This record gives sequence, C-alpha cells and structure tokens, in this order.
Amino acid sequence: METVIFTVFDVLNVVLILFLWIYTLRIFKKLPEKVPTHFDLEGKPDHFGKKRFAFFLPVLAVIFYVIFFFITRHPDTGNFPFEITEANEKMQFLIMVFLLKWLLFLVLLMFLNIQDYTIRYSLHSDSKARVHILLFIPFIFISVMAAIISAYIYK
Repeated sequence: METVIFTVFDVLNVVLILFLWIYTLRIFKKLPEKVPTHFDLEGKPDHFGKKRFAFFLPVLAVIFYVIFFFITRHPDTGNFPFEITEANEKMQFLIMVFLLKWLLFLVLLMFLNIQDYTIRYSLHSDSKARVHILLFIPFIFISVMAAIISAYIYK
C-alpha cells in the first residue's frame, strides 16, 4: 500500500516540476527585462532582478527533488528523533519517507504559487497572489509535528 502512495507522490511531484518548467519557458519571452525577485509580507515586490531570475525556482525545484529522491532511497542515513531498532525500523522509515514526499509536494506547490505570482505581477502590477505565501507555513509546521508525534507513537 505504501508503495502506491509513494508512487503517487513521486508522479505528482514530477508533474509539478514539469508544469513549473513548462509554464516558465512558455512565458519567458513575454517577461519584461526586470522581474520581482522578492516580495514583502503584503505581497508587494521590494527587490527586482533580470528576467533570467525566472528560472531560479524551477532549478531549485529540481535540486530539491534530487536531494529528496536520494534521501528517501537511503532512509538509514537520516536523523531520527528516536533510536532505530529492528522492531521500529520499518515504521520509522515509512514515516520519514512519507513526510519527505509530502513536504516536497508542499514546497513545490509553494514554488509554483510564487512563480505564478512573480510572472503575473511582472506582466500586470495590479496582480495578487492566488494563495498567500504564509498559508503554506502552517501546513508545513503541522506536517512536521504530525510526523514527530507519529514517530513517538511507533518508537
């Protein structure tokens, strides 16, 4: 069962990365020479850079995917909150791999949202973010807490 869930996450994550790249490549020629590179808490840009900065998040997404891919393939090298024994090894690895795949999914959604807002703001300065960036932080925090609690239960 867990392999099906992990495969679904892998496919979703690859699709999100591909969509991020395709979206960026399709709109790149339409971008102005200066694009926002950073936004304040109100969603207004406070730093600008050259339009090639539009490739920063797609490249970072691929780097994250590769790092998470290797970590989930070798879970025994991870840092666990509890001692790994023969009795809890399988469940602890399952919790860790699930958390990493879920966190990557959330991070990729966040990257896609930021990229969309950056591009839309570059083309129309009255654009608003579809999802406020601060909304992702509680989901990430709650996910990590749930994983720690699950690891504690199955220690």
